Amino acid sequence: MPDEKAKGEETQAEAKPSKKGLIIVAAIMLLEGAGVAGIVMVLRGGASPAVAEIEGAELAAEEKLVEISLVEDKFQNLQTGKTWVWECEIVLQVRKKNEQWVTAELEARKAEITEGVALIFRRAQHVHLTEPGLETLNRQLTVYAHEVFGDAPDGTPRVERVIIPKCRGFRS
Repeated sequence: MPDEKAKGEETQAEAKPSKKGLIIVAAIMLLEGAGVAGIVMVLRGGASPAVAEIEGAELAAEEKLVEISLVEDKFQNLQTGKTWVWECEIVLQVRKKNEQWVTAELEARKAEITEGVALIFRRAQHVHLTEPGLETLNRQLTVYAHEVFGDAPDGTPRVERVIIPKCRGFRS
């Protein structure tokens, strides 16, 4: 029986892999992985990042809407028989492709445009200036903006939308 115990211990020792053997196998596997990765990089021409250019990206950028400040001022209205002062900010939404043209036109005709907007406020009925959505005032300013800035060469209006973020009235 002692011989059988000795034989059992020898077979168990042979069945257990040594730590050195495990380290060698792991090192070989790492070297194989690095070799495969290196070969793939060489065949692909190096580790260049994937750059995908979307067709029409430049055209899409030109069609984005940008905001240009039209007027930020105080306008007087006497339609109720009492003096009201309206503190307003008016912004135009235009396409990026029209931004430069609209900005240049705005700079060249700044006084004329401010006068036109002031006339709209002076002539406006008090109920139009106090509408919750300022629909009438917005419509009048949109028509005026289309008159001043006109249409782009492709036939679309240069001004897409008139925005009135601030319009506060004070009796004076």
